[in-house]
Amino acid sequence: MSAASFAAIAPDRVAVVTGAAGGIGLAAARAFAGAGMRVVLVDRPSAALDDAVASIEGATALPTDVADRAAMDTLARTVVEHHGPVSILMNNAGIGAGGDAFADPAAWDAVLGVNLFGVLNGVQAFVPAMINGEAPALVINTGSKQGITQPPGNTAYNVSKAGVKALTEGLAHTLRERTGDRVSAHLLVPGFTWTGMTASRLSEKPAAAWTPEQVVALMMERLACGDFYILCPDNETTPEQDAKRIAWAARDLVDNRPALSRWHPAWKDAFARFMRD
Repeated sequence: MSAASFAAIAPDRVAVVTGAAGGIGLAAARAFAGAGMRVVLVDRPSAALDDAVASIEGATALPTDVADRAAMDTLARTVVEHHGPVSILMNNAGIGAGGDAFADPAAWDAVLGVNLFGVLNGVQAFVPAMINGEAPALVINTGSKQGITQPPGNTAYNVSKAGVKALTEGLAHTLRERTGDRVSAHLLVPGFTWTGMTASRLSEKPAAAWTPEQVVALMMERLACGDFYILCPDNETTPEQDAKRIAWAARDLVDNRPALSRWHPAWKDAFARFMRD
């Protein structure tokens, strides 16, 4: 484990996880608790959040809407006052839906409010104290491959996750400039994962999907290596396939191809050859 990760993920230190009522957030909270940390679970009020905190001995639930900037500021003050300095902040809360560029503006507001501004609110509420402190600390933001390769169908979600990628890259640079390697930022990029978001569309876990526990196990492994980009495969997509898809998307701009050429009829065969050869 890297020096910063080893010191931050340690017994009796505090971890705050948003979107912790289920899925990757709950799996992460359990992993941090398993390392002896004192865990604060953050999500909107629900029976699922009550069940989640009851499943982790010694954990605390603080119901909060991450899209509410003032509520997140209050959350940060409450955590420090009652639990002490935060060593790990995992901005994981996310919602789906949204739609294309002409979709309901209210749906766009909801997706950007949680997925992008929820992360920004978490960073601005918690990270200044991490910078001003003396202890090692980690910030983990949950992105998505859709924020990198931009598959058509849900532009609002893609925009939100592309924003998280840019925000986390910039944050990592700022933290490096201000703290060296004492406080670091990391971008978790799950693959196809069986969470509440996918369960709302599918009746049972597809064989292709990873479990949240698999994602978190890889996250912990890569944090130990100090990785910034934690790109997760799944049971249908290999790391090699991910790398080629990301490279193809980047070449759209470099080669001045049509936007999202991977899904363009005139480029379909070329993309297939690229992936094959």
